[in-house]
Amino acid sequence: MTYSLLYKVNLEPWNKGRIIGQKPPLKLKEIWAIRIRLQLAGEIRNLALFNLAIDSKLRACDLVRLRVCDVTQGYKVVQLAIRKLITKFGLTPNQFLFPSRLSSSPHLSTGQYAKIVKR
Repeated sequence: MTYSLLYKVNLEPWNKGRIIGQKPPLKLKEIWAIRIRLQLAGEIRNLALFNLAIDSKLRACDLVRLRVCDVTQGYKVVQLAIRKLITKFGLTPNQFLFPSRLSSSPHLSTGQYAKIVKR
């Protein structure tokens, strides 16, 4: 007997039926639809995170490590969503812009960022 007769070999590729590779960029219409939904839902943190990611084109690891002083000039903040985030949570200039809810981490992790983006 041959090997293939003794064991049923699964020859189906792991990515069958899945779209692989780089995702197409968001269209302007899709960006505004996401922004409107986040505004209507009152998700201030996620809206600020989304706006800053789209506008700055920073990588996730750089985005989650931003401090308040990195996005402000004195008391001026250009983005309304970031201004609301800072005032809602009472953030000081030396604090992280997106603090973690866990005490073991000072800022939002890249894994948590990925979950937010996926949602």
